[in-house]
This record gives sequence, structure tokens and C-alpha cells, in this order.
Amino acid sequence: MKDFEYYAPTEVAFGENAEEQVAALVKKYGGTKVLLHYGGKSAVRSGLLDKVGSLLKQGGVDFVSLGGVVPNPRLSLVHQGISLCQQEGVDFILAVGGGSVIDSGKAIAMGVANPDEEVWNFYLGKSVPQKALPVASVLTIPAAGSEMSESTVVTNEDGGVKLGYSNDILRPKFAIMNPRRTFTLPPYQTAAGVTDMMMHIMERYFTHDDDMDLTTDLAETVMKRIRTAVFDVLQNPEDYRQRAQIMWAGSVAHWGLLGMGVEEDWATHQLEHELSGMFDVTHGAGLAAIWPSWARYTMHENLSRFVRFAVNVMDVPNDFTDPEATALKGIQAVERFYHAIGMPINIRELIGRDITDEEIQEMVRKCSRNYTATCGALKVLQASDMEQIYKMARG
Repeated sequence: MKDFEYYAPTEVAFGENAEEQVAALVKKYGGTKVLLHYGGKSAVRSGLLDKVGSLLKQGGVDFVSLGGVVPNPRLSLVHQGISLCQQEGVDFILAVGGGSVIDSGKAIAMGVANPDEEVWNFYLGKSVPQKALPVASVLTIPAAGSEMSESTVVTNEDGGVKLGYSNDILRPKFAIMNPRRTFTLPPYQTAAGVTDMMMHIMERYFTHDDDMDLTTDLAETVMKRIRTAVFDVLQNPEDYRQRAQIMWAGSVAHWGLLGMGVEEDWATHQLEHELSGMFDVTHGAGLAAIWPSWARYTMHENLSRFVRFAVNVMDVPNDFTDPEATALKGIQAVERFYHAIGMPINIRELIGRDITDEEIQEMVRKCSRNYTATCGALKVLQASDMEQIYKMARG
């Protein structure tokens, strides 16, 4: 079992009409001039953006707005946001939306607070930010867990490079979560979000560290709850009870609790980032397309872990005489689950065509940082391993 430190400072306002607290919370955490950051579709169409703006005005909080965030948020908009905040004297970032909006807001927060450094250098690992503006969110899409995590992911359009960065200074001050705000999410977006949050748990679950039983028990319980809730929500999008389970699960999955005492992997996420960077696909769907191949490639690194997952999470009967067969049935059960909720299980299903050898080589080059870096922990993946997994995932 690994030693660990636990740090999760985000205040959560959860429930119906939770957004009514937004102005008071901004002022509580020192905000006087806010950047209201958003995507431009659901937050506008639902009236939530106007409501948040009105609540800020009523509460005496000044703000400027910047929309236009897209899935796989772009570095160019981050630069635009940094300039706007510097010009307007912004001292607080409020993201209204899902993970992409929050991630973009975190990048802006770093850029504004470190004006002498190019923000992309933080993602490249060339420098470390000394501080960041406070960030908070009004969550509309449960998936990424960015509303409580220390992580941010941004795509640089120059070369289609998608990179993540983690630092505790990026943990949001507060997160407002009203499950009613998720009622209108399309089924595909709901399913992709659930896939993403489950993968946040699975990246921590599949490990060599088998001694932190409480962490493992919690992880299994949350994954099973997500599986149950998503089918109810896809049948009845306005099921408040199950929408609430999913919304809270997205945060629980990624604020760190379910990784205590274990070494985390994250290879599937890093492999998927190259899919998103090259094909601009939905992140959760990309994870679904990669994970089964990663699992088959790595399962013998800790076969008992895959057996436990199959039995305890995917409800596969344990064939005690053949652990490999049980583990494989667990992977197949995940594939059936993905298909049942409308997710792909390979790259062909994801992008609608066969991927070329040249495209695979380009993704390997980027994922390995020009053949200088590895990824993963359950099995440390060299460039040759990445290539094999991409080829297995072709479909």
C-alpha cells in the first residue's frame, strides 16, 4: 500500500436551485470581478447563463463573459481569455458548463496569474505555475470531474496536441451542482460522461497495489452504482434521483478519494488524448474505444485484479479453475455495457472508418513525446506497446 496525502478543498453546493448561492460563494472566496466562462450551447439555451449573470448582478458581483469553449478545449481561446482577464482586471474564474469549460477556465487562471510565462509551457512540463486565479464552476455536464479535481486538459491546434496538467492550485474553490440542469443532456453525451467517470475510477483501480482494501471497495461500489443509474437515466432523462447519483459520482470518481494508497495508471487516457487530438472525438467515447484493447494487452500484469473487477463490478461468475477466462469475460462484459449505452468499443466504430498505419504511427509519436516517454503503471508502455494497443483497437 502506498503512503498518501489527501487534499480535497472544494466546497460543494448540491441540489435543486443550488445556483442561487453563486454570488455569495464568489464573494466568500474573494472574487470581485468575474470571468463568466461558458461554451455557448446548452448553458445559453437553457437560460442558465442568463440566470447566473443575473444572480451575480443582484449579489453585487461584476463580471465579463467569454463563450465559445468546445469539447477538447482550444489553446487559442485560452489565450483570448487571458488577454480579456488582464484587460478587465478579472480576479475570479467562474465556469458554467462541463469539464471542457472548467479545464479552459483553469488554463486561463494559470495564464493570468503568471503573466511572464506562456501557459502552454505548463502543459509541456517546461515550467511550473507559482499561483492561479481562484476557479469555481456551475456544473451542467457530469463527466470529467474537473469541478473538484486538480487537473486540466487543453488542445493546442498547432499540431493537434492534447495535453493534461495537474496541480493542487487548480482545485476549484466551489462547485454548484443542480441535477435538474442535466435533464436535457442528449443520451450520447450522458453515456460518454458516464464512460469518462468510470474510466477515472478504472485508471486507479487497475494497479499492482492490492492492499488498500477500503479504496478498492469504494471504487467497486461507485462503479456499480454508475452502471445502474445510467440505464435508468437513459430510459427516463428526468429521473432526478438517478441524475443526482451520476452527478455526484462524476465528482467522487476524480477528486482523488478512489486512488488513495495505490499507484494510478492513466495509460488509457493518454492513448485516448491522441485520438481526440487527431480526430476531435468525444473524450468518453474515445476511452471506450481504447480501454478493451488496453485491458487485453495488460491483464496478465495483475490477473487477479481483472478477475475481481469481472466478478465484483461486472457480475461475471467466477470460474475458479480458469482465472484468465473470468478476466476476459469481464472485459467482454464492459464491451457489452458500452454497446448497451451507445458507446463504441474500437476505433472503427468511433470514427466511422478504418484508421491507417500512418495515423497510428503519428499517435504513437505524440503519445511517446517523440519516442522519449512512456505511459502507464500497471504495465509501463513503451512506444512499441502503444502501437500494439492502437492496432488491437482498430476493430
